[in-house]
Amino acid sequence: MLKPRRYAILGTGALGGFYGARLSHAGADVHFLLHSDFEHVRRHGLVIDSKDGDFVLPEVQAYSDVHEMPRCDVAVVALKATQNHLLPSLLPPVLADGGVVLLMQNGLGGEEEAAKAAPGHAVLGGLCFLCSNKVGPGHIRHLDYGNVRLAEHAADSGPAGVSDRTRGIAQDFTSAGIQVDIEEDLVLARWQKLVWNVPMSGLSVVLETDTQALMADPHTRALAEDIMHEVVAGARACGRHVHHSFVQKMIDMTLAMAPYRASMKVDFDEGKPMEVEAIYGNPLRAARSAGAAMPLVETLYRQLKFLDYPNKRDMARRRARSS
Repeated sequence: MLKPRRYAILGTGALGGFYGARLSHAGADVHFLLHSDFEHVRRHGLVIDSKDGDFVLPEVQAYSDVHEMPRCDVAVVALKATQNHLLPSLLPPVLADGGVVLLMQNGLGGEEEAAKAAPGHAVLGGLCFLCSNKVGPGHIRHLDYGNVRLAEHAADSGPAGVSDRTRGIAQDFTSAGIQVDIEEDLVLARWQKLVWNVPMSGLSVVLETDTQALMADPHTRALAEDIMHEVVAGARACGRHVHHSFVQKMIDMTLAMAPYRASMKVDFDEGKPMEVEAIYGNPLRAARSAGAAMPLVETLYRQLKFLDYPNKRDMARRRARSS
């Protein structure tokens, strides 16, 4: 019988806290890295309010320092892409020999950063279709969806196929009640996710709204659809075919979901840097190098860079004061 995998959750927020708690609740050996919530979670555990059933983890293997964590078979990176500069200091101490990095982030380019930070280790991308928010210390509210698409990173950015390690991790998630689909082409899956993320994240911030309001107004709904089609064209220029019917699928999914404040909107509202480069800058540069323009996406990118600057400046000042 194979030894059960040990998991490290690097970033116990709305996403990492939810998936890590589900794994732990199902009996997996899960270790959580926390920052501001460390003392609270160590004393009181994690609380998950979920559309699929509420539960509490009264005892959590919680850590405030990655060097105190045991070596783990899977390091789940659930930090925002704006914190990827921390990966070289976070990943090596926590990865066991033969350990795997599972990057659960939005946008393009994160897997390359993880691979550089953890040379010699396999890197998987986890694309999460999850509506959840952190509503208090150690308290996560799961509103809708929750399925994950897993795909393996290839150094040449080509389709990597499906490995036994990916199947094993998928089985752990499935055993925790999480729907998992395994994909052969990570880059294609990333572009498909961008079809939703690009319009919904950016428009939510620029227009100060949520997904329900965006869909309810005919003008913003049409704008979101136009941006989606532009992302599809950008993917095609980069050699990844996303059928235009996928746009309608994303619109229908958004219409069916509960009113949701996108994670980028939450970051903006809380004065945190936004994942502008991962979700907008990297895809724009990839499409441009392939000869494709995405003018609507570029407009959003420039607006978001303007709005993001004060938060990034203030974050840099806080880091400088604390160093």
